[in-house]
Amino acid sequence: MKRRTLQWHPAFQAALQVELMEDREFLVFQEEHNLSKKPLQMDTLIIKQRKDYVVRKSIGKLFRQYNIVEYKSPEDYISVNDFYKVTGYACVYQSDTRKVLEIPPEELTITLVCSHYPRELVAHLKERYQAAVWEEFQGIYYVKGLMFPMQILVTNRLSKEEYIWLGRLRGGLEVTEIEPLAREYKSNQEDPLYQAVMDLIVRANSEQYKEVKKMCDALRELFADELEKREECGIERGIEQGREQGVLLNLVYQVRRKKNKGMAVEEIAEILEADEQLVQKMYQALELHPENTDTEIVELLKM
Repeated sequence: MKRRTLQWHPAFQAALQVELMEDREFLVFQEEHNLSKKPLQMDTLIIKQRKDYVVRKSIGKLFRQYNIVEYKSPEDYISVNDFYKVTGYACVYQSDTRKVLEIPPEELTITLVCSHYPRELVAHLKERYQAAVWEEFQGIYYVKGLMFPMQILVTNRLSKEEYIWLGRLRGGLEVTEIEPLAREYKSNQEDPLYQAVMDLIVRANSEQYKEVKKMCDALRELFADELEKREECGIERGIEQGREQGVLLNLVYQVRRKKNKGMAVEEIAEILEADEQLVQKMYQALELHPENTDTEIVELLKM
């Protein structure tokens, strides 16, 4: 039987949101954000709903209002060309607005995520731009001297205590590395984000499952349950739920911005190419509860 290709990017998107769960109500996650009407997408765009809000986890300490994230799977690496591509994304995103400097350049950051330290890229940045690179937090490297503030997250070097999920988003895990996942997943197994990450980790480490004699009963039970459940109904349902949530959050964010500019429902729906009735409901909810976060507005719409 042919082994199904592991889809690392959806799992990374979910793991990123899980790691920033404490700050989730203040952040908008836009997966595969379209930079324009042409097929040009960044992996993730994280927007702080309040510019002055400080993200609690160390991966978010560099964040400003608009934060572009580029992820490479464990088999891939961040190249010199990737750096220029993502810098280009940031420039296009900043400039593709209706007003000049609507997105202040100083409110943009870049985050590159990979499994291994990109020595060639770092050497290039130091030689070409005299950039300063240092480890600000465990596994998190700040880069100063470029057009935009930048950080490099090396997932294999992240604190395993602080980053239970991102730090283990790979194959070749030891049984002792999986045990903390089992404990945290047990109390969050109905959450589609946790489901998406756990499904990928289980599949990437299926050999450990086969060596059941090396595992404790709890881990054997977890792996058995997860593999059987995913085979029966597929993780796609959970991923789809997470994606739908992300789409609604993005739409609420866009409707709020355009409503604050005085646009009417019909105009907003046309610009966003969205269902007018849905936009109307969001518009009304925002009028009734202007102080609510985007996440709270989405929850109101589901009631």
